[in-house]
Parts: sequence; structure tokens; C-alpha cells
Amino acid sequence: MTTTAPSDVRPDPPESSGDRSLAEFGYRQELHRSLGRYASFAAGFSFISVLTTVFQFFAFGYAFGGPVFFWTWPAVLVGQLLVAACFAELAARYPLSGAIYQWSSRLSNLSFGWFAGWIMVIGQIVVVAAAALALQMVLPAIWSGFQLVGSDPAPTSPDGAANAAVLGVILLVLTTLVNVVDNRVMSAINRIGVTAEIIGAVLIIVLLLTHSERSPGITFHTGEGSTGLFGALMVGSFMAAYVMIGFDSAGEMSEETHNPRRTAPRTILTALGAAGLLGGLIVLGGLLAAPSLTDGHLGVDGLSYVLTSSLGDGVGRALLADVVVAIAVATLAIQTAACRMLFSMARDNQLPFSRRLAKVNPRTGMPSAPALVVGILAAALLLLDFVSPDAFLAIGTTCIVMLYLAYAMVTGPLLVRRLRGEFPGADGVDEEGRPLFSLGRWGVPVNAIALLYGLFMTVNLAWPRAAVYDPAGGHWYFQWFTLLFLGVTLVAGAGYRAYRARAMAVESPAYA
Repeated sequence: MTTTAPSDVRPDPPESSGDRSLAEFGYRQELHRSLGRYASFAAGFSFISVLTTVFQFFAFGYAFGGPVFFWTWPAVLVGQLLVAACFAELAARYPLSGAIYQWSSRLSNLSFGWFAGWIMVIGQIVVVAAAALALQMVLPAIWSGFQLVGSDPAPTSPDGAANAAVLGVILLVLTTLVNVVDNRVMSAINRIGVTAEIIGAVLIIVLLLTHSERSPGITFHTGEGSTGLFGALMVGSFMAAYVMIGFDSAGEMSEETHNPRRTAPRTILTALGAAGLLGGLIVLGGLLAAPSLTDGHLGVDGLSYVLTSSLGDGVGRALLADVVVAIAVATLAIQTAACRMLFSMARDNQLPFSRRLAKVNPRTGMPSAPALVVGILAAALLLLDFVSPDAFLAIGTTCIVMLYLAYAMVTGPLLVRRLRGEFPGADGVDEEGRPLFSLGRWGVPVNAIALLYGLFMTVNLAWPRAAVYDPAGGHWYFQWFTLLFLGVTLVAGAGYRAYRARAMAVESPAYA
């Protein structure tokens, strides 16, 4: 890691003779190392959670893009696979919790890496809130009794938005409890949930494709009311962009994974690849099996409408129950990833109340304070749904932008290091004595395209389109919500860094 000032020197905890994979970085093994290969895969796959996110944003993608929005899926998948390949290299060399923060710090300097971690953890907290909101797309379709507020279940209605917040808060209470209980309990729930999600996704794909009403050629149509092919694809890409994030969670859990240098790189790529394949087939199946593409239901009720109307209420609701499991597990996994980021930054004394946030319960192997912080802040964000239904999309888009920007703050410094000939440097071996995962001569072109793709998507997602973020008018702050939220995040981070620098200068005049 390069350093430019005393404030950029990483404060390493004392070395421990416990686990060599952490001792070389100056950390103690405090989290329980109990995750195998499948559990590592589950960490990434459950964050992506195709059933959660496809069901959550399918209606939005179709409403703006029509059937042609399907093609944004393979485009985003290719872009994210390039990013994931870069992350796989880093996971093999830096198997540490708080992956984005750790990687960015070591590729650039601690100040730049701190902002990458700060943006990432705030984005993860927003993703937790967005994932919890997905229950509204499914539970009322299973049973009307889940509509606890009002009578209109549509998430774009005041009743639906308020009910989504209530259901989301209930889910966050449960996931917070699990994130406090025990590492093994969390892992077991995650593995079971991912298995159920994969089985359910395969069943949904088979049933939708066997109930097709039209040919795949429909995916070349933009649909009624679209703003042209380019506009349809740019806005329609929001769904794919929202689905295919979080694959780096396998890296986040490295300190709890057996043989992380070998396991994490492969599970990062397999989690994204599996989710990309299953999600693309679900989107295609939904378009082919929908009873109608023009009656307005597909752009409002999305895939829940397709399942219950095409497959019958019984089968459709049974499959929707599996989607509920996927949503719960996804919310749990995202919250866990955010907890590890808070823990990693606090362990380096880089956050307020670091001593408390970095404390790990020796019995459970879980950092309890971060779980409570993430749960409370995510629940507070859900209260925005009581202000306006437009908050649903604002929250969802904001979290994507935050994560895409944080990813670029890793791929950017990584590309600079490659061009200088400083990466990967002296390659080592993994726990089995095999060469570490490497892109070799493909590193520079893959890295460069990954960075350009990430920056392009960040701008596309953050662009304040009134037709998207404030369709009814009267809520200008939702139109600009993503940029405002990002600005506040950066200002708050800079303010804390300045305060901390002054405090350290007072405590140690030599520091100044």
C-alpha cells in the first residue's frame, strides 16, 4: 500500500500466532472460521438473490422498457463478470473482511480506501432497506391478510408503500436477531435459504417456459409508451444493475471461510454466474408466459401476476412462498455483509465508536453492535415510504449507485497499479499450494473495461430523470435523491475525517 501522509499509515493490530492468513496482515483471528465452499457461495448468491430482486424490479423494467429490456440483462451480466474477475484476484491476495475497504486501501492509500469503505457500507445499509421492501411485491399476492395498511397492495400506491415499510421493519427485526445469535446459525439459515431459492428458481423457469404464450422474438419490441430503444435500455437496465450486485460478499466473509485464498475467488465468480443464468431465464420466462403484455398488469404487478395468473393460484402462491424465503435470506446476507464492513473499518479505528463496533463476542463469533446499527439505520430509511411511494425507487436506485461507485474505487486504483507494473507483483500460492487466481495478460483489458462499464452505469443510474424518480411531480427531492444522498454521505465522511485528524493532532502534536 502506498502512503502519502502520516494519516494514511494503516494502524495494524498486534500480530497473533493463531491464523497465518490474518497474521501476515497484522490482525487477530476473532471471527469464527467455520464456512465451507458452499457457505461461501451462498454468501454471494444470497446477496444477489435473483428471486428477491427480479420480482422486486421486473415491473419497473417492463414499464419503462417493454419486452426489449430483457437485453439489458446479458449486457449487465458481462460487465459485472469483468468486475468480479478483478475482485477474484484481490480476494486471493487479501482474504479480509471489509473487502472493498481493504482492497482499495492497499491499492491506493488509507484515505481513499476509507471513502470507498464509507460509501460501500452506507450503500449496503440502503440495500438492506431496499431488500426488505421486496416483501410487498409478494406477501399480499399470497394472502390479502398481509396487507396490514389500507387496501391497495401496489407498492406505487400510498397504502402499498406504507405496508411495505411495516413488513420491512418486521423482517429487519428478525434478521438483526439472527446476526447477533451465532455465526453457525446465520450460515445454516443462509445455506438452507439459498438451496430453496435455487430449487424454486429452477421450478419457476421450467413452469414459465412450458406455459409460454409467445416466442422469444417478442424481446425485440420496445412496447407501448417507451421513449425509444436507447431510453428503454438505459432505464430498463436498472433492474439488471440492481440484481447483480453483492457478489463480493464471498470476499467479505473471507475471515470466516476455510481456505479463503482458494475458495473466495471461485465463489465470487460462480455466485454471479449462477445468479446471472437463473435470473435471465426467469425474466425471459416471465415475458413469454405473461397472459398479456398490454393489459397493464405486467408493468404494475410484475412476475407475481404472471405466476398466479399463468400457473394458477395454488402453484403460483407456493412458488411465491419460496420467493419470501429468498427475500428473508437476502436481507440477512446483505445485513451480514454490512456488519463485516463496519467491523473491518472499526478494527482499524476508522469509525466513530470503533472500540464497540470492533468487539466480537468470543462465544458466537459475531460482532453484535454492527448488526444493531445496520438494522436500526435500515429501518429508519424504510420510514421514507410513509412520505411517498416514490421512495421505493429512490431507495433502490441509491443503493445501486453507491455500490457501483465503491466498486469503481477498487477497479480504478487496481488499473493504475497494473499499468505501473505493480500488480499482481510476486504471485504466491493458495492454501493447497496452487497458484493464486490471476487474469494474467488479460488483466489490463479486463480491468479497463470493468472500470469504464462501472463509471458509465453509475452515471446512468444517478441521472435525475423526472419521469423515473418523480413521475407524479411535487417531490423534487426524490428526483435528486440519489445525488443528494451521495453528497450528504461524502460531506459527512469528510467532516468526520477532518474532526478525527484535528483530535489526533491535539493528542499527539507530532502527528500534525
